[in-house]
Amino acid sequence: MYHVPVLAKEVIEALSIKKDGLYFDGTLGGGGHSELILSKGGRVIGTDRDADAIAECEKRFKGYEGRYTLYKENFKNAKEILKGQALDGALLDLGVSSHQIDTAERGMSYRLDGKLDMRMDQSQYLTALEVVGQYGETDLIRILKEYGEERFAKRIAAAIVRERGVSPIATTGRLVEIIKASVPAFYQNPAMRSFMGIRLEVNNELRGLDMSIEEIFSYLISGGRLCVIAFHSLEDRIVKRTFQRLSADCVCDKSLPVCVCNHKAEGRLLGRFRPSMAELAVNSRSGSATLRVLEKI
Repeated sequence: MYHVPVLAKEVIEALSIKKDGLYFDGTLGGGGHSELILSKGGRVIGTDRDADAIAECEKRFKGYEGRYTLYKENFKNAKEILKGQALDGALLDLGVSSHQIDTAERGMSYRLDGKLDMRMDQSQYLTALEVVGQYGETDLIRILKEYGEERFAKRIAAAIVRERGVSPIATTGRLVEIIKASVPAFYQNPAMRSFMGIRLEVNNELRGLDMSIEEIFSYLISGGRLCVIAFHSLEDRIVKRTFQRLSADCVCDKSLPVCVCNHKAEGRLLGRFRPSMAELAVNSRSGSATLRVLEKI
């Protein structure tokens, strides 16, 4: 299977699909969430940066012709895609698809040996090869520490710079070996955090995420709902803070004695959801997923 959608039951219940309602899926992946929306009578505008995902969805959505429009595009360009259309609901699944992880040549997995790539959009220039091979030690430390939350960032960055001076680091396998040799032997999944940090840098996944969430939320009709699924603390922190800001009645500096902004909340928090034991039993990769839901007032 191309990709198993996480928290699918929770997402569809939260969106409360209306017949002929219009829904935006900014991260199509294998199309699992969108197919459920279509099956319940909704219409979908979908985007994904990965051409493979668009091709998969075109095949998967056969029988729903005329009810969906797909774009090979970044959801951060929602303004150009939606062009003022009113949405009944929207979804962002910020994770990496199983197809991307399980395809060795995409370079997303630290368990499979393949070329250093990590691009979601295969047409962009920047790859993990350039990050690992050309970034200075200071920048590597920043990426591994801030994006990967890697406690041994300095050791790993120094080892990368040293080893690439001997010969180019061109594969995920060699990068994993370098990382393993740089951290204590007891350290679990030694390459996981570094790979995440490099992938976030390659795909520019965090910069502008808060503004994109606000942009997409602005297109919702009253009662429309935005669902966002995050897979690690950095993403979820941005989602949480953005949702809190959109649901706050006052945005004044808390040091002020009184409110002077007269700001009214635009949204209402509907909750935070985690995978059920039943879902974890069939899809262990869902374990780190967190769904947050915000309703437009």
